[in-house]
Parts: sequence; structure tokens; C-alpha cells
Amino acid sequence: MKNIRAELEARENNVLHPRAARSSDSRRQRPEKPSPVRTEFQRDRDRILHSKAFRRLKHKTQVFISPEGDHFRTRLTHTLELSLIARTIARALNLNEDLTEAIALGHDLGHTPFGHIGEAALDKLCPGGFRHYEQSLRVVEKLEDGGRGLNLTREVRDGILKHSKGQGEVIPKNGKLLPLTLEGQIVRLADMITYVNHDIDDAKRAGIISDGDIPESSRRLLGTKYAKRIDTIVIDVISETLKNGLEIIATSEPVFAELLRLRDFLFRNVYFREERLVEKEKIGEVIQAIHAHVSRDPGALINPYPVEDPVPVRIIDFIAGMTDNFALNLFREITSAKNPL
Repeated sequence: MKNIRAELEARENNVLHPRAARSSDSRRQRPEKPSPVRTEFQRDRDRILHSKAFRRLKHKTQVFISPEGDHFRTRLTHTLELSLIARTIARALNLNEDLTEAIALGHDLGHTPFGHIGEAALDKLCPGGFRHYEQSLRVVEKLEDGGRGLNLTREVRDGILKHSKGQGEVIPKNGKLLPLTLEGQIVRLADMITYVNHDIDDAKRAGIISDGDIPESSRRLLGTKYAKRIDTIVIDVISETLKNGLEIIATSEPVFAELLRLRDFLFRNVYFREERLVEKEKIGEVIQAIHAHVSRDPGALINPYPVEDPVPVRIIDFIAGMTDNFALNLFREITSAKNPL
């Protein structure tokens, strides 16, 4: 059989932008025999997609915990929407779409149950603090495949680690915090584009906000509808990045200002609203109870790997990997609580 992988690599070298990442240049943690039909970035994408951590994302909260309705985002649908937006940008800029997709699909593999409320609760219990982007890297490097990890390429692992910014800088002044590849930069920016817009959509669905609550300047510049806002921002990213010769993935100043304004609007009116404080307290009780229970007899529940890591770290791995339902069921089992939320 002809070497299809070599043909795909040659196509990358001949067609992609000079600053695009090439799968033929990538290296894994451990050397492996190349595939005859897939590039290294395609293999990474497929390994992530087939991982247990990826499947669990369908039962992990994005923002709303146990929502009444079938159309609220989960961590999985967030990941798929991000992947679509990031690939659209990469394709338009003639960058490596396979690498972009692999980073996007793997970026939240280490996220906790109950979204950022769960992350905040686990942060208090984890030695040195808990950050989901670091845990995502740990999942692909050490936890998946029976403790062997997925053996991904350097470019994908770097993009996963550096995808998150929270309320920090989207495009950091410290170059060490910026992904090594333009494809990783796309995912970092597209993550914010994605969650800002679909979290507004879900908050409206939940009746927490209305169209009239969205900042007027954002409605005027970006549009009043979910699809229109994304379209405006994505086109702006492509246009501005082409203008700077693909030196960096960027937006225009007016669009970037509105994107930040929408992010701040969500933190004030959705993520940190008064009702969330009650949820935060309850989720904190759930996570603490589970942590205490597992700590009393770690060997009964946690995996025996990675054997070189201390038990407290492996307990954090166990809790971070839980789905919402698994965590709630375990909490009910150990406390006999009928409805903790």
C-alpha cells in the first residue's frame, strides 16, 4: 500500500502557510512507529476522541448544574462548538486544521465535575492548588490508557496546557504563556469566543438575563443574535490576523473590547450572581465529603496508578475525573442525602 501519511505530510508542506505547524516536524513523548495513513496530529485527535476522559465530558457541567431542559450546554458540547469555531479560523488562515482540532478536543479533559464551581472547591483541597488546564495535560500525559498516557505530540500538549486564561490576559504580554503554535493561539482565543457566546445563550434560556441586559455597545457592534455575534468575531479574527501577516492570532481593538465587556458581563451577572453562591456552598460540601471519604480508605476507590505519585494527588485525580452524576451518587451513598442540590 502506498504511504498515504507521507502524501498528507507533503500536502501540508506544499499548501499550508509558512508559519503553520507541520505534523512531519512533531515529536512525541515516546517514539512510535508512524501510521501509514494518518499524520501525527490526526492520530492525536483520534486518541483524544476515543479517550475515557473525553466521553465523560458529556456528563460534566459547563455553567448550569442539573438544568431543567435538554438544550443547555455541557462540557462536551462546549468542546465541540469550540472545535468548530477554531477549525473555521484555522482553515481560513491556511493553518493546520488537524492540530487545531486536536488541541480543541483535548483542552478540557481535566475539568472537574460541576464546572468552575467544582474547580474552585477542588482548588482548596489540592496541594499547590488545582488548575483544570494543568489537569488536562496530566490526563493526556499520565492518567489515560491505564497510566501510560496518550503519548501526544509536543504541539498538542502545549496547546492544551496554555489554552486557558480565566479572567486573565487573553493575549498575554509574557510570551512564555502564549502557545508555541498559531494553532494553539487560535484555540486559546476561540475558547473565549465560544463560551462567552453560548453562556449568554444558556443564561437567556434559563431566564437569568434577557437581550436587553446585554451591553448595548456589544449588541450594536457584534450583533444581537448568537450566530451573528460569532460570525462577526470570527471574521474579525481572520481579517486582523491576515493584516499582521500571521505574526499572532488577533482581533481588532473594538471587537476585542466588546469581547472583554461580554466576559465581564457574564462574570457579574451569571457566574458570580447571588444564586450561584448557594450552589457554590453546596458543591463545596459535596466535594469535601467525597474527598474526606476517599482519604479514609484510598485503596478502595482510586486507581493504583500512577504509582510514583503520592496518594493525595491521586485522590484529586479521582475526584477531578468524576462526572456530575457520579459525584452526586457517591455523595448520596456516603451521606444518605436524597437531594444535595
